[in-house]
Amino acid sequence: MGLEGFLVEVEVDIVKRKLPQFTIVGLPAKSIDEAKERVRSAIRNSGIEFPEHRITVNLAPADMPKEGGGFDLPIAVGILSSAGIVPISRLSKSFFIGELSLDGRVKKTKGILPLLDLVKRKGFEHVFIPEENINETVFFPDIQIYPVRSLMDIVLHLQDIKKIKKAEISSDFLANREYDLDFSFIAGQEKAKRALQIAAAGFHNLHLFGPPGTGKTMLARSFVSILPPMDEEEMLEVSRIYSVVGLLPKSGVVLNRPFRSPHHTTSRVGLIGGGTKPKPGEITLAHRGVLFLDEFPEFPRSVLEALRQPLEDGIVTVSRASGFAEFPARFILVAASNPCPCGFFGHPKKPCRCTPSAISRYRRRISGPIIDRIDLHVEVPDVQVDKLLKKRSGESSRSIREKVITALERQRKRFSKEKVKYNSEMSTEMIRRYCIIKPEAEQILKAASERLSLSPRVYFKTIKIAQSIADLEGNQFIGEQNIAEALQFRQIDEFSGF
Repeated sequence: MGLEGFLVEVEVDIVKRKLPQFTIVGLPAKSIDEAKERVRSAIRNSGIEFPEHRITVNLAPADMPKEGGGFDLPIAVGILSSAGIVPISRLSKSFFIGELSLDGRVKKTKGILPLLDLVKRKGFEHVFIPEENINETVFFPDIQIYPVRSLMDIVLHLQDIKKIKKAEISSDFLANREYDLDFSFIAGQEKAKRALQIAAAGFHNLHLFGPPGTGKTMLARSFVSILPPMDEEEMLEVSRIYSVVGLLPKSGVVLNRPFRSPHHTTSRVGLIGGGTKPKPGEITLAHRGVLFLDEFPEFPRSVLEALRQPLEDGIVTVSRASGFAEFPARFILVAASNPCPCGFFGHPKKPCRCTPSAISRYRRRISGPIIDRIDLHVEVPDVQVDKLLKKRSGESSRSIREKVITALERQRKRFSKEKVKYNSEMSTEMIRRYCIIKPEAEQILKAASERLSLSPRVYFKTIKIAQSIADLEGNQFIGEQNIAEALQFRQIDEFSGF
């Protein structure tokens, strides 16, 4: 349910001297009801006689709706056990999951990771999962897991004829991370690169605005290459999500931080999550990674307004008549937009063809509260031709990433007794407790707040950004330069008009 697993006990009863009948009860979905044909064919094609009696399968608890093909394997094992082919005593404290093909092979099944976590807590001693899901067990080395290739493998194992070898997975592959883009590929745009570096150092949201073709999309796609690698706890969080929706890579583990870039026609449910049975949306798939919204003002306003609560809380709760689910949504928002519909408002060489009313309507698509929740706003201007011809431009992603990791180590020590990890997650009370601002810097911030009429949210966000800048530079205190640099990323009056 949502991202959490729940146990289903598969009960099988066979009554002889009755007309052959196969019934599954316990609120099964259509995919489970069709398991009757898959299980019957899988047993016969494995060379085992299918019991032609009255077979009743109950999926308990009976009041919980169930769906998916993962019930095929336990149903088949239950039937074989009730028919006396598999010893019932061998099923004690055992967990089975897997979809069967008609020839008896066990297919890959989604949602394994949350279930393994549940199985570990419940103390199951023997866990049988599809062989194709074996890499997902790397986070659970202390569970006895058996990779199953076919139904016959389980029969021979439970009959003590041919044992299935326990899974042995090395965690060495967790260190293999590759990135398609590098910051050194991007010509010019030093201010934007600096803003992205600060955003990575504190996990701050970012807004890139400027004319089309200036590199906003490439900057955003290169952003993940300077983010710190996920630790094992974060990998497990993200991999659980991708396991539930069936998007895990072949490795069975999500190694790099997610980068999600939904099209601007994405629906509210597609972005936030939901449906008749609540499922994760794009903001949850971007958990611990980047959500890139290109053509930001082109998204429907109702869709963007739904981002308000997740941006603040890092979670989203979806309630439906059938129940509710809570999904994690701790992501970095990177938004990219043009200054007007044609894209050339304020361009030094190309004239803007938009009317003032068209520009005003375009900008009003993004509300003030959403702009308030974005920490850094940076203009991405047109690039000079001579810079485009250079093969490399500035620092590499690896060099920047090392600085970011160092800054985050300082935050880890600072928040060692707190639940938060990054500067952007600090509460108001934590800002007062951990952010030490020099008196001169405090005076600059106070004057800027009065002059620019900064809201309390923006006031504290400015301190968070300044703290991330100080961490990048290795400073213990927030100085005047840190506050001044943080404030320049709030200067959006020319663009906004909100």
